[in-house]
Amino acid sequence: MSRDVITDEAWELIKDVFPPARTRGRPPVDRRMVVEATAWRFRTGTAWRDLPERFGNWNTMYKNFRRWAADGVWEDLLTHVQKRASLQGEIDWVVS
Repeated sequence: MSRDVITDEAWELIKDVFPPARTRGRPPVDRRMVVEATAWRFRTGTAWRDLPERFGNWNTMYKNFRRWAADGVWEDLLTHVQKRASLQGEIDWVVS
């Protein structure tokens, strides 16, 4: 498994934002792997089909990304990270 995109510390801060694994049907996909694949894809600007094999099936990663986007998970993640950073004084909300 790849663990070179999201640090362990960052994962500990955000892992609870993602929905729990489904208990029926196919075996669940590792939530962190989907986040790793998504981060890698956006950092490199490549197509989903060009994900390295270490992330698993590109279509599985894409489907999870899209499902979470439709469910508002990525928006919740942004809110969670911004709130934490704001409480620690790491964000300056002044806009000019």
